[in-house]
Amino acid sequence: MMRAYKFLLRPTAHQNAALAQMLSDHCSLYNAGLQERRDAYRHSSKTTIRYGQQSAQLKAIRAFDPERQGRWSFSSQQATLRRLDKAFQAFFRRVKAGLTPGYPRFKGAGHFDTVVFPKDGDGCRWDSTPENTQTRVRLQGVGHVRVHQHRSVRGRVKTVSIKREGRRWYVILVCDVGSASPLPPNGAIAGIDMGIAHFLTTSTGKHVANPRFLEASAQELAEAQRHLSTFPRRTNQRTKKHRAAARKIAKLHSKIRRRRLDHHHKQAMLLVRDYDVIVHERLNTAGMTRSPAPKPDAEQASKFLPNGHAAKAGLNRSILDAGWGIFLSILANKAESAGRRVIAVEARDTSRTCPPSAGGCGHIAKGNRVTQAEFECVKCGYSENADVVGALNIEHRAGLVLCAEA
Repeated sequence: MMRAYKFLLRPTAHQNAALAQMLSDHCSLYNAGLQERRDAYRHSSKTTIRYGQQSAQLKAIRAFDPERQGRWSFSSQQATLRRLDKAFQAFFRRVKAGLTPGYPRFKGAGHFDTVVFPKDGDGCRWDSTPENTQTRVRLQGVGHVRVHQHRSVRGRVKTVSIKREGRRWYVILVCDVGSASPLPPNGAIAGIDMGIAHFLTTSTGKHVANPRFLEASAQELAEAQRHLSTFPRRTNQRTKKHRAAARKIAKLHSKIRRRRLDHHHKQAMLLVRDYDVIVHERLNTAGMTRSPAPKPDAEQASKFLPNGHAAKAGLNRSILDAGWGIFLSILANKAESAGRRVIAVEARDTSRTCPPSAGGCGHIAKGNRVTQAEFECVKCGYSENADVVGALNIEHRAGLVLCAEA
């Protein structure tokens, strides 16, 4: 079983400059590889450049430019070219599937933020032992960088990644921790209903408040964005004040993201500790947050009818702020580590069905959902909080899945 650890780096001023240069040179390599593939296709549509051909050129590239390319790890440069190759593989897969292709684009300085070292000991070395009071990571061309290791690392380090977030640098370790360390079983099963009014509701009736981190910082973020808009945007020219204003916005978004992740990790751990089986809806977040299609006006050319775009935009913002997809991914990973089970069930009509597991009749009707928070069955009169009803139905459907497996 693989597990990732993320630690803050404490580089010196010299190391910070070296890390920035390493990121810039890998970005240049990525863009050069992309340009080669584009040129080959333009000259002859039958010519295909693959990863193996570009990787074979690395030795000559490093010899030609020892200052910018020769000083960095060979394996990390191969990982950058693999990243480009994966982008093209995803592009061709979308073309064949009839989806919006999205041709790979050149990476700007602010959109290339990660360098991967595929193997610990090849261009990098994680230097951490119980005897060491100062944890460091050694990087070729940078040196030994101090690490703020806030927890112990289990297992064998497989890959090391260096990532920049704003002005901070992080090291991400992917480790093979072997088998899971299961928690003692307690036989408890719970369904969880994800929502906006409440972040989640369990089938036991427990509500977890939605912290709404983006909404809480909306005013401060709007002020920072208005301040940024006062600076004229010239081509290839960014003043010192413009860069400072952009960094402030990035810092605010980073703070919101960290607070959201902290909340997700804590809530997921509480669920994993309390229940053996956790059941949730199979949610299509991308489809739920898609903008409504425009409605052309049949009577007036080039005119459109109201389609509820403004209201849908607010709902989409709330769903994305809650971060259901990220939370469910974190929950699945923590459950796997603890030997718990997570089941995803069909989401259709969970909030419109009278819950048979709680004494309801199982009747499905749109009228059962009186308001966003109230449920009252039109057939038998069963009433309960609508989110609790959804969680009960989710748990009931998991019971049917477990009975079918047995």
